[in-house]
Amino acid sequence: MPTRLRAFTLIELLVVIAIIALLIGILLPALGGARRAVRSTVCLSRLQQMGVATTAYLNDFDRTLPQKAGPLPQGGESVIGTLFAGAKGRLPFYGIDTIGAEGRPLNPYLSAETPTPDAEEGVIDVVSCRSPIDVGSTNTGVPIEGLERTDSMYSLVGCSYTLNDHTLLGEDDATLVPSGGGKMPFVVQPSRTWVIGTQPIYNFQQGGDRGMRWGKGTTVKANLLFLDFHARGDITVPEGVVNETADYSFGP
Repeated sequence: MPTRLRAFTLIELLVVIAIIALLIGILLPALGGARRAVRSTVCLSRLQQMGVATTAYLNDFDRTLPQKAGPLPQGGESVIGTLFAGAKGRLPFYGIDTIGAEGRPLNPYLSAETPTPDAEEGVIDVVSCRSPIDVGSTNTGVPIEGLERTDSMYSLVGCSYTLNDHTLLGEDDATLVPSGGGKMPFVVQPSRTWVIGTQPIYNFQQGGDRGMRWGKGTTVKANLLFLDFHARGDITVPEGVVNETADYSFGP
C-alpha cells in the first residue's frame, strides 16, 4: 500500500505559530538590550579616543583645554563648549553653523586627516564626534520652526559631546574653561571632575528639561570622560540644578 503523508492539522499549525511568536517576544527585548549595550560601548570608546586626543592637546597647549569662541546673539564672543570638536551643525547661533571641522580645535588630534575647510559647502561627517546613542532632544529651547526638537544633537550642533566649560547654573558660571578662555584652574579631584560628556549632562541646565533621554526608560543618563581620562557610561543625571553627585562633579 502507498505510504500516506500526514500533514499538519490546523491546531498543530496554530500551536507552532504561537510558539514562534512567544520566542520572538522573549528574544526581541534581549536583542534590543544587546544593541543598546553595543551602541553605548562604541560611545564610550569614542570618549576614550577623545581622552587620548585631549592628552596630546594638553601637552601642546599647557593646561589649556580645546576651546573655541563663537559669536553671541547680543554681540561679542564666548567659548562655546560644543565647538571643541566635530562638524558644522544646523543651529544658526554661536557659530555652530559656520565653524566646522577646520575650526574646531580637537579635530586634528582625533584624526590624521586634514580637516575640511569651514568655507567649503556642505557638512563633512566627523564620525568620532557622533555618538551612536544620540537620539537628540524633544525640547531644544530654540524658537525656530524645525529646530524646536531634533532627532540628533550631532546634526543640530555638530557634536554629540560637549566640553565641561560651565555649570548647570548657566554659561556665565565657568568651570574648566575660565570666562573668556584660557588655562584650566587647579583641579582637586581629577577622577571625579568630568571634562567631556554626552550632551544629556546639560539636560537640566537652569532647571529646564531638554528631553534628552538617550538610554532606556525615562531617566536621563550620560556617558562621561573624567580628567584622569577614564570613561564611565550610563551615569544618572538627577533632575534639577545638581552640579555635584556621588558620581561626578562639574567644578574643579
